[in-house]
Amino acid sequence: MNFKIIHETTYSFSDEVFLEPHYLRFRPKQTAFIDVTNFSIALKPEPEGHRVIEDEEHNVIDFCWFEKLTNHFTIHAETSLHTKEYNPFDFIVHPDSFNSMPFTYSEQQSQILHASLQTSLLDQELVDYANSILATSHFNTVTFITNLTIQIHKDFVVEYREDGPPLSPCSTFEIKKGSCRDLSWMQINLLRDLGIAARFVSGYFYFETEKPIYELHAWVEVFIPGTGWLGFDPSHGILTGNTHFPVASSAIPENTMPVSGGIRGSATSKLVTQLIIEKQ
Repeated sequence: MNFKIIHETTYSFSDEVFLEPHYLRFRPKQTAFIDVTNFSIALKPEPEGHRVIEDEEHNVIDFCWFEKLTNHFTIHAETSLHTKEYNPFDFIVHPDSFNSMPFTYSEQQSQILHASLQTSLLDQELVDYANSILATSHFNTVTFITNLTIQIHKDFVVEYREDGPPLSPCSTFEIKKGSCRDLSWMQINLLRDLGIAARFVSGYFYFETEKPIYELHAWVEVFIPGTGWLGFDPSHGILTGNTHFPVASSAIPENTMPVSGGIRGSATSKLVTQLIIEKQ
C-alpha cells in the first residue's frame, strides 16, 4: 500500500520574536515493512541553517537555526510511504527463558537498555492491576503484554489533548481516561515495574473512517530478545502493524515531541496543526 502524509504546524505570535535553534521530528522511520520513498520539509521563515542529524536514540531529526525576527513559524512536512505485508505475530522469543516472567536481561543488555528500564513510584492499586493481568496470563511474557494492552483499551476512555506532557501513571489510572500518550506512559511504567524494557513512540496511525480526522499518535515499544522492539497500542488495544508509522522513539516522552525549541520575546503564541493521511 502507498500513503501520503501532509503535516502542517503553524505558530502565530502576537509580536515579533527571535526563534532559538529548533529540533524538528517529522520524518517517519524506515523499517523492514515501511519504505519512506520521499520526504520534504519546508519552513517559514526559512532557517539560516538546516542540518539533518541523528540523536542519542537514533532518531533522525531536522535541526534548524535562525537569524531574523518573525511573528510566525510554519512547518510543512510531506511524506510518501510504501508499506509491505506485515504479521506482528511472526516472531519467536529467544532465548526461551524470556517467554516467562519474571526474566532478567543480560548485563550487556541491561547496560544498553538502561534508560528504558527506569522505574517510577507507582500506587499499589496500579501495581495490583498489572499483577492480576500477569497472573491470568499465566506469566507468559507476550500474552501478558498483549492482555495488558487490551485491558487498558477496555478500561480507559481515550480523549484528545493537543499539548502538554503525559499525565503521571497514577493520575491516569485514577481518572480512568487519558490521551494516547497518557495511556502509553502508564503502560510503559507498568512494564518497567515488572522488569520489561519499554519506550515511548510518537508517529502516525492510519485507519479507515468516513470522516477522517488524524492526530499525531503515541504508542509503546517493548524489547524482548528474538522480537526486538515490538509495538503495542493501548489506545486501540492492538499490536502495531504496517499502518503505524513511527517518527521518534525514546525512553523519555519529551524527546519525541515534534517541535522542540524556544523563542526570545514576550509574545503570546497560538498553535494550529493540520494532519492529512491519504491511502493512494
